[in-house]
Amino acid sequence: MKRLMFVLAALLAVFGTAQAAAAKDYPPVHAPAGVAIGGYDPVAYFTEGRPVEGAAMFETQWNGATRRYASAANKAMFEAEPAAYAPHFGGYCAWAASQGYIAPGDPLQWRIVDGELFLNYNARAKALWEQDMTAAIARGKANWPRILTDNQD
Repeated sequence: MKRLMFVLAALLAVFGTAQAAAAKDYPPVHAPAGVAIGGYDPVAYFTEGRPVEGAAMFETQWNGATRRYASAANKAMFEAEPAAYAPHFGGYCAWAASQGYIAPGDPLQWRIVDGELFLNYNARAKALWEQDMTAAIARGKANWPRILTDNQD
């Protein structure tokens, strides 16, 4: 019972009650206005070790969303191997996925783990996720197919 209360309190603290209730409104890729990762270059996280804004002149469509890149070289790298660079969980919050929910990912709250890019909703969600990261990633990956099914209208 204590664990359940902790999880519920953490959910409310991180996402608020409206965030969890609005889950049915999310497509498989977090792409406000049709642009994934808030317009940040997914390749730059790996090559520069930081978020870098992409440019509309270097743009592709993949998995139902527009992706932007900082350079033609990064665009080519993504096109050659998109799954290697796209954020896990469609760019949604990794901590939320580990809890069985869906919430937007913030491109500034990121981490690469074992060659995979993960985003989190905010610094608090990232801190919670990092406390138990290996298990959280495993839970998120196990939850993700159900989350996708539950959030398709």
